[in-house]
Amino acid sequence: MSERKTADKKAEVESMPAWLRRPIGKASEISTVQRIIKQRQIHTICEEGRCPNRGECYAQKTATFLLMGPVCTRSCAFCQVDKGHAPMPLDPQEPQKVAEAVKLLGLKYVVLTSVARDDLADGGASWFAGAIATIRNSSSETQIEVLTADFWGGKGDGEEQQRDRIATVVAQKPVCYNHNIETVERLQGVVRRGAKYHRSLQVLKIVKDIEPQIATKSGLMLGHGETASEVVAAMADLRAVGCDRLTLGQYMRPSLAHLPVQKYWTPDEFDELGEIARKMGFTHVRSGPLVRSSYHAGEA
Repeated sequence: MSERKTADKKAEVESMPAWLRRPIGKASEISTVQRIIKQRQIHTICEEGRCPNRGECYAQKTATFLLMGPVCTRSCAFCQVDKGHAPMPLDPQEPQKVAEAVKLLGLKYVVLTSVARDDLADGGASWFAGAIATIRNSSSETQIEVLTADFWGGKGDGEEQQRDRIATVVAQKPVCYNHNIETVERLQGVVRRGAKYHRSLQVLKIVKDIEPQIATKSGLMLGHGETASEVVAAMADLRAVGCDRLTLGQYMRPSLAHLPVQKYWTPDEFDELGEIARKMGFTHVRSGPLVRSSYHAGEA
C-alpha cells in the first residue's frame, strides 16, 4: 500500500466513532479456533470477514463456518470476502473437516454460511445439506443455523429452480434460515451487485411456505446512505414475508477499494430502530453498531 493510501486509511480509522472500537477478544480463544481451522484448511466468515466480535463468539462456543471456499462469484461492494477470480474447486472432505472442528471446539451453536457459488449447478444447496447431516452425525446436540445466498444462478434460472434449491436445505431442518437483504431497496444496485431486493425477500417467503416452523432471519448493514424511514420500510417488507428475526449493524469500510461509509449511526439510533422492530413483531432483534448476522445467534 502506498504512503498516501496508508495515511488515508489511518485518517479513516482515527475518525471512526469511539463506540466502534473494541478489544478483539482473548488471544487464546482466537488462536485455538484459528489453529483448528487452519489445520483442516477450512474457513470461517469470522476470520475471512474480520468480524469484530469473533473473540466473544468463540468464547461462547459459537462460530460461523464459510463453506465452498473463500472466493465469491458475486461482487458486492461492501463485502471483504475475496472475489473477482475463479472460485476454488470443492473440497470433498470439507463437510467432514467442519464436523471435526465443531466437535473439537465443543460448539453448541453453529452457523453455516458460504460464498455465492453461481458456478455450481444447484448454487451449493446440496453442499449445505450434506454439511448439516455430517455435523449432526458427530455432534447431535449442536444446533445449526444456515445463512445462504439467494440460490439464483443467473440466466436461465427461475423461481422453480430457486425454490428447489432452498427446499434442499430446508429438508435438513436447520433451527434458523438466514438470508440477508443487507441494505434498503433504493441502494441494492449499488451495494449488492448481482442480487435483487425482492428476490431476497422471496428466499425468506419460500422457506416459510415450505416449513412454517423454521425461524427465518435477515439483516441490514447501515451506513450506506439510507434513511431511518427506508430502514423501517425494509423491516416492514421482511415482516410481510414472515421473517422472525432481525440484525441491524454498522457498515465498516474494509478497505479503500470498498464503498465509503456515508454515516455512522449512533448507539441510540440503533436502540430506537431495535425497539421499532420489536413492536413490528420480530421475535429476536439484535440492533447495535457492532452487531453482525451471527452475533449472539444461539440466544434465540
